[in-house]
Amino acid sequence: MHTFAYVRVSTAGQTTDNQVLEIEQAGYEADAIYSDVVSGKVPAMKRPEFARLMDAIRRTRKPKRLIVTKLDRLGRDASDIMATVKTLSRAGCAVQVLHLGALDVASSAGNLVMVVLAGVAEMERDILKERTNAGLARARSEGKKLGRPKAADEVKAAAIRDKLKQDIPVAQIARDCGVSRATVARIRDGQWTA
Repeated sequence: MHTFAYVRVSTAGQTTDNQVLEIEQAGYEADAIYSDVVSGKVPAMKRPEFARLMDAIRRTRKPKRLIVTKLDRLGRDASDIMATVKTLSRAGCAVQVLHLGALDVASSAGNLVMVVLAGVAEMERDILKERTNAGLARARSEGKKLGRPKAADEVKAAAIRDKLKQDIPVAQIARDCGVSRATVARIRDGQWTA
C-alpha cells in the first residue's frame, strides 16, 4: 500500500517535525510527505502542497492511504473537511487520522465520527467568536478604546506640523518624533485625527 502523509503548520516559525515524528511513532512509514505552511483558515484544496498531494493520489493506481495527525489538517471547517474526505474517498484513498485511532474516516462509520467531531470543532470556534465579540462589545460600552494606540497625540502632531513648516524632510521628522513616515504624511495631508 502506498502511504502518503500530510502535515501542516500555520507560520514559518513553526515546524512540522512533531507531526512527522507522531506519524512515524504510530508505525507508519510514509512513501511521500507533503508539508504546507499555511493558515488553517485556508481550504484544503487551496493549500499548495495539499493540491500536489491530491494530484499524486489521483495518479497512484495501487491501494493508497493518507495519514494525518489531526482532523483539522483536512480542512478549515466541517464542510471543507467532509468535502476533502469525499474527494479522497472517490480517489480510492483511505484516510487515517491518528488522533481518532484506527478508524478510516473515508469509511461509513469513520465518516459519521468525523462529521460529529468536525461539527463539534466548528461549534467551539463559533462559541469562541461569540465570546470575543461579547467582550469587545462590553469594553466599548464601558468606554474603553479598542485597537492600536495612536502613534501621535495632539501635542506631538502640533510639533510635527511646526517641523513641516520648517521644510524638514518627512523621514527626518519621523525619526526625531519617533513615529512612522506615514504618520507624518497623514498629519501633513490633513488626514490625521486625534
